[in-house]
Amino acid sequence: MKLVVSKVKAIVSSDVHSVWDIVLDVRHYSHWRSDISKVEIIDERQFIEYSQEGYPTTFTITVTEPYKRWEFDMENTNICGHWSGCFYSKEDGTEIEFIESVEAKKFFMKPFIKSYLKKQQTQFISDLKKALEDK
Repeated sequence: MKLVVSKVKAIVSSDVHSVWDIVLDVRHYSHWRSDISKVEIIDERQFIEYSQEGYPTTFTITVTEPYKRWEFDMENTNICGHWSGCFYSKEDGTEIEFIESVEAKKFFMKPFIKSYLKKQQTQFISDLKKALEDK
């Protein structure tokens, strides 16, 4: 299988502590993320996100460096991969950099993975900015 990598960077106009706190508060994802219907917490290292259509993806946290880096492995019936998020404090807010490395489990999905990841990352950042503004 071929690994597809998608990177996104953005500046959000909130301090790194506020950004970190909202991104790591997975219990409340369904309150601010437009693509999530609910989240099920398994334990301190694992959770399951459900899309608006009820499709589950399991996440296993692998790295937590407070206010700097958060990483996890992810898997559902279509993909498996790794996500890495870096948080950098800047004068005008916080720079975030998200990197996803994913493999398609189904042959017919391979051509769509890169655009799917970009769409998901763009939506996450858009929702995050709105949630921070509403805070």
